[in-house]
Amino acid sequence: MEPAVQVENLVKRFGPITAVDGVTFSVKRGEVFGILGPNGAGKTTTLEIIESLQKPTEGRVSVFGLDVQSNAAEVKARIGVQLQAAAYYDYLSLEEILALLGSFYPSQAAPGPLLEQVGLADRASSRVAELSGGQRQRFAVAASLVNNPELVILDEPTTGLDPQARRNLWGLIREVNQRGVTVILTTHYMDEAETLCGRLAIMDHGRILALDTPRNLINQLKASYAVKLTLDKPMTVDQLEALNGGVEVIQSEEQAGEQAEEGAKTENTYQLRLANSPTALRAMLDEIDKAGLGLENLQITPVTLEDVFLELTGSELRD
Repeated sequence: MEPAVQVENLVKRFGPITAVDGVTFSVKRGEVFGILGPNGAGKTTTLEIIESLQKPTEGRVSVFGLDVQSNAAEVKARIGVQLQAAAYYDYLSLEEILALLGSFYPSQAAPGPLLEQVGLADRASSRVAELSGGQRQRFAVAASLVNNPELVILDEPTTGLDPQARRNLWGLIREVNQRGVTVILTTHYMDEAETLCGRLAIMDHGRILALDTPRNLINQLKASYAVKLTLDKPMTVDQLEALNGGVEVIQSEEQAGEQAEEGAKTENTYQLRLANSPTALRAMLDEIDKAGLGLENLQITPVTLEDVFLELTGSELRD
């Protein structure tokens, strides 16, 4: 079976700027595929080429086996798109807007059930300007479904929403996917990518740095857990090396500053990253006990996609 989307050696240049730099990936039918990266990573440009809104400088993109450049009309009839920003007729009601948009396609969904699906049935006669931020985003998703699409593309669908509105929209995306619709979404929220996506591409500076399931991406890190511990006395260098499980010891800025002066007393809180966590953790606690170091506090946190991003790019995720 043909994949829902096939992207091969995609390049897009805007003058001297290369926005997309040799990107290749495929999206399986029926999956939720995510592209995670900061603003400026090339996510939106890649989507606009898939949607046939932009022409590639090099490479090829197909949707359901159709080249998006030579079959643009047919591709657009089979996909739904929620853009980062959209403008609607401000004098039409939500129901009227959906009816108008649906009339442009050979297949169209009835406005009433669409609004019911996104939780806006009671606002059918309202104008877009009267909606809250979360309601507008849900309406944008409804608008992307007017043609009963086989593929829905959502470009940063929850940007600017409060946590409750974000999670409401996550539920809606899951419902759409459970009906068999393939979903591609871009995001710069780590938790969103990890929660929604079956597979995930991490993108930065126009390139895909890694592509796998969120769990496999996390499991590829040497460190599987971050550990923060506080002792009743400072540790020696040898004791620190015995604790770290062969991975990494991270000092806080305060500790590093205090140790800059010879003989300065350090705080007794240490951060470590442990590989093979159960074994390394037991070894760490044994070493603390042998050294007579009193353990006052212990916090263990699994590594996350943010740790993966830092490992790949060496920088914080930029909004």
